[in-house]
Amino acid sequence: MDETLDWLRSRPYYEGQLVAHEVTPGRPAEFARIDLNPRLDDALASTGIDQLYRHQTTAIETIRDGDNVVLASPTASGKSLGYTVPAFERALDRTACTLYIGPQVALINDQEETLDTLASELGFGSGVQVAQYTGRLSQPEKRAVRDRQPTILLTTPDMLHFGILPHAHRLWDWFMTRLELVVIDEVHEYRGVFGSHVALVLRRLNRLCNRFDADPQVVCCSATIRNPIEHAAAITAAPAASFDLVDTDTSATGPTHWTFWNPPEYSGDRDWGDSGRRRSNHVETKRLFVDLVERGYQTVAFTQARQAAERYATESADELRDRGDHDLALAVTAYQAALSRERRATIETGLHDGSIRGVWSTNALELGVDIGGLDVVLLDGYPGTRMATHQQAGRAGRGTDPSLVVLLAGEDQLDQYFMADPDAFFKGPPERAIVNPENGHLLPGHVLSAARENWLRPADDRHFGPTFPGLVADLESADRLERRDTRDGIRWTYGGEGSPQQDLNLRSIGDRTITLYDTSADTVIGTLPFDDALRDAHRGAVYHHQGRTFVVTDLDLARDMAILEPRHADFYTRVLHDKEITVTRDRETTHLDTQEDCTVRFADVTMEKRITGFERHDTASGESLGREPLDLPTLTLDTTALYLVLPAAIEAALRDRAGEFLGMIHAAEHAMIAMFPLELLCDRRDIGGLSTPHHPHTGASTIFIYDGYPGGVGLTRAGFDRLQSLLVDTRSMVAACGCDDGCPACVQSPHCGNANEPLDKAGAVALFDHLLEPA
Repeated sequence: MDETLDWLRSRPYYEGQLVAHEVTPGRPAEFARIDLNPRLDDALASTGIDQLYRHQTTAIETIRDGDNVVLASPTASGKSLGYTVPAFERALDRTACTLYIGPQVALINDQEETLDTLASELGFGSGVQVAQYTGRLSQPEKRAVRDRQPTILLTTPDMLHFGILPHAHRLWDWFMTRLELVVIDEVHEYRGVFGSHVALVLRRLNRLCNRFDADPQVVCCSATIRNPIEHAAAITAAPAASFDLVDTDTSATGPTHWTFWNPPEYSGDRDWGDSGRRRSNHVETKRLFVDLVERGYQTVAFTQARQAAERYATESADELRDRGDHDLALAVTAYQAALSRERRATIETGLHDGSIRGVWSTNALELGVDIGGLDVVLLDGYPGTRMATHQQAGRAGRGTDPSLVVLLAGEDQLDQYFMADPDAFFKGPPERAIVNPENGHLLPGHVLSAARENWLRPADDRHFGPTFPGLVADLESADRLERRDTRDGIRWTYGGEGSPQQDLNLRSIGDRTITLYDTSADTVIGTLPFDDALRDAHRGAVYHHQGRTFVVTDLDLARDMAILEPRHADFYTRVLHDKEITVTRDRETTHLDTQEDCTVRFADVTMEKRITGFERHDTASGESLGREPLDLPTLTLDTTALYLVLPAAIEAALRDRAGEFLGMIHAAEHAMIAMFPLELLCDRRDIGGLSTPHHPHTGASTIFIYDGYPGGVGLTRAGFDRLQSLLVDTRSMVAACGCDDGCPACVQSPHCGNANEPLDKAGAVALFDHLLEPA
């Protein structure tokens, strides 16, 4: 591997980009003996498994003892056997059932194949039957699954919500009465809006289990996060004390060479000075990808968008053809969740047998789909969290051979933060996963769904929390629930029409969507949530889809349709907007440890945003090409926020400096938002902010950071609890940036509605210094 790194340094485009090289040493496997059912033991041996790792046997024995378990170990560490063995044992002994829940159908397909192979080795009459029940099945196929009555059922949260819980008493009673184990795979994926929805779906499952006198154990499989037990408990509603954590990895690995690659500062045909602008990480990744594949390394490059994966795979293949490597060009492809099941399976097989030499992928390959081990993983930009970075990097490593992981930094704040301080990545703790099953915007739909599945009673507050009584009263007043007084007490049944489950999309909160219509092909190419459409599909917006570029000619809100025309565009667009925040209720108040007179509050707020226009930017330079006004509806968001009320003395000291005070607090707001994902599993799009020299609620200069989802999903609640460390990390990031006036690596934001004006980087550092210096 040292030879390979020397070779990379010899590439004609190398200009000192390698800024860090860390080696995670390999280790031999540690095995442990465990008594297994002889029939299962033979079946495992026939599939090539004649020994179990110590962490696998620990998990199996813990489940046998009746405890709930969180399995938190790296990708490809064999977590699945930890729950597979108990599931098969119980099916063999007493035809007990296991429910496996995975976040994506691709993962379920992979798990079904593995489990079905093992079940086949048991032979006829074992009592172990494996089947998936997902939206990909036709109605006759779903009916056939129910008729077979499998003992191991694999499904998604969406199908559990739409297709199983609503019919539990009529179609699934045989399964519910025999349910002994619930496996929740990739539990770290259940966070934010999706995770909060899933947490409520599982509370509905718990209710029905109680009605069927079932009390299944829970096994959660997770990547490495900071709060695995706390998060598993929040998702499943099982007490945290009921979980045992198995977080070791005793599988064999080779050494992993981590390298950080920072693209050189941009040197185009203009004088950028110390602007902080850098050469595109996409260009750098493509160069490395093509060179490594040509050198013989099986390589995966992870990028963040489906369009990017498709585009860069095509361009990489074209480059290999230009070099005369036609066979290699055919062995390069893209992998993303929108591909057909057959195409994904073909790619996975090709990665296994080596016929595919290079793949550009979204995070669809980050999950536990079995593709074997690769020689090299390229990360096209920081994936956003340490957890995702380690998940994607875990795809490198074949047996005990050495592997290479290259993180190619973008211009964003966290990318450059870790380039400047690699130890902050390698030695920093993993992020926390956050959900909010008490979200007031999500609860009504799930309570109505629960009433449709089985009547409600007052004791159901143990499933739906302290707001349940008031919520039921509101739904009853709105004629959505019908109250019945029985000998056994009060009961509520669903009083509406149709299915409340169909009104709930687990992947979002809002239900209004905008259809994207391609005039050239006379066809619909997709949909966008209403809020996203105002931002991305307004009149004049440049929109990218499946490698094609469109310009929006009209956004017809009367028909909820955006009209798009395919058109070349050497510019991109960003909206401009005005915001107002009204505090509706202060929930908690604290003060900074270093500045007792700096008030910090957590509150319910209403954010109103009006998009006023958009700005065109040159694709190559980012330079503004002009603005146009827009007349669009005001967006209203009822959510939660944390806010800082700046002491008058600090404000006075900042105003005495050269520079604009609004630019100082505006820059500080941007930087704090950018650093939120350092501690929490989120994207900076998940939160927003507002900074104002005077707010009517506080009567002072105030910085707001709000949760970007109705009702909040717990992000600003967690930020409120960790504000002091957030300020320390943010100050470090901004001060370490070498630019003069502020850049994308410190205080600029691609989502700013004011075109990043005004911003005062030096003033922001001074503000953080004041906030962190003891009074």
